[in-house]
Amino acid sequence: MKNFTMNDLKDKAHIHFIGIGGISMSGLAHIAISRGYTVTGSDRTKSAITDRLEKEGAVVYEGHDAKNIAGADLVVHTAAVKGDNPEMAAAKEQGIRLIDRAEFLGAIMQKYHHAVGVAGTHGKTTTTSMLAHALVYAGTDPTISVGGELDLIGGNIRCGSSDYFVTEACEYTNSFLKFFPTVALITNIEEDHLDFFTGIEMIRDSFRKFAELTRGIGKVVVWGEDENIKLALEGSDLDITTYGMSDTNDYYAKNVAYHAGYPSFDVYRGDTRLCSVSLNVPGDHNILNTLATIAVCGILGVDAATAAKGIETFKGTHRRFEKKGFVNGAVVLDDYAHHPTEIKATLKAAKAFPHRRIICIFQPHTYSRTRTLWNEFLTAFDDTDELIVTHIYAAREKDDGVTSAAKLADAIAGRGINAKYIEDFSDIEEYIKKTAAEGDIVFTMGAGDVTNILN
Repeated sequence: MKNFTMNDLKDKAHIHFIGIGGISMSGLAHIAISRGYTVTGSDRTKSAITDRLEKEGAVVYEGHDAKNIAGADLVVHTAAVKGDNPEMAAAKEQGIRLIDRAEFLGAIMQKYHHAVGVAGTHGKTTTTSMLAHALVYAGTDPTISVGGELDLIGGNIRCGSSDYFVTEACEYTNSFLKFFPTVALITNIEEDHLDFFTGIEMIRDSFRKFAELTRGIGKVVVWGEDENIKLALEGSDLDITTYGMSDTNDYYAKNVAYHAGYPSFDVYRGDTRLCSVSLNVPGDHNILNTLATIAVCGILGVDAATAAKGIETFKGTHRRFEKKGFVNGAVVLDDYAHHPTEIKATLKAAKAFPHRRIICIFQPHTYSRTRTLWNEFLTAFDDTDELIVTHIYAAREKDDGVTSAAKLADAIAGRGINAKYIEDFSDIEEYIKKTAAEGDIVFTMGAGDVTNILN
């Protein structure tokens, strides 16, 4: 069957979304509503996300049932939905076109002259959010799909009326290979999602194929100092723009300084100073995210000085260095970091702030990631003064009977880090309330439900 395009649908067609309450699926549903389609959907439970969709005109069913797809011209499902789902089964039986989330997003991208896919092992959500701030500030009226909650757009989606579209592009299960970017941004490449990929060679090959989607129609923007990106694109004939910290890149930073933990710097292209930026988010990694954003904006026709002013209005997305409150005078921050590189970057950024101690409550995300990146996790918390590891968030997986969060805590402690395992969230809260003090920084960290601690 040929790839689905939006031209396959009649005007005001009925689209049904299985798993409509998810962060990405709900965004696609919002776009479909804005384009005049009839939208229905289902999920296990209703939520604030589905409430918002219903206010916009969607019909949302609680629970999955074959009758929910009645009248649908197209059924869109998440990768997590299995073939035994009654709505999936009914769509197949009735001959209704059935596609996954990535294919639908790719079809939407084809409707835009400027379609940016933000890919990379780390930094997708933050860089997409920076692009949102820059493009909105520049008055381009973009459509934005981001994998987190962004205050600027009141959620995870913005439906603009222009020819600009920006979305995160995730490599997991090669879903981003169903996209149609005119600009492919790759922030970095590392080992991750090893429950799908066999290793770094397969991951590099996947990112190369993503970059090649732009051949003849667009451009690629990459961090020029990432060795895996260099290997992935070696010998490529693509139109590539690089960014980084050295002047060997097309866009680079000079005169970096820190003010109360926040970086400011000048952006150069060749010998030309393009602009200065003073960030309202911490960390060296956000210098790179800024350079990536300005490079993409240059391709899209937004000058660097205007992009910089937009970026300066960005104060982070939810669950990225997000301030939750205080306990005993200690500030409590929440962060989505769940890969060792992300953890290191977040804790390094925290060290730039005045503090007495850094206490990290970490929840490993999936057994496969914990197992395959075990050695990297052992060194990821070197910038903490105290580490509490809690139970693994299984997500789509089952306990493998081998990988243990308690063993991870013991192994980290064996390196001289003050680390311990506490399974129950209530026990963690009680411990923090007894030990945290004025001047401490306390993180709840991970991609699971660790965010519920100390709310």
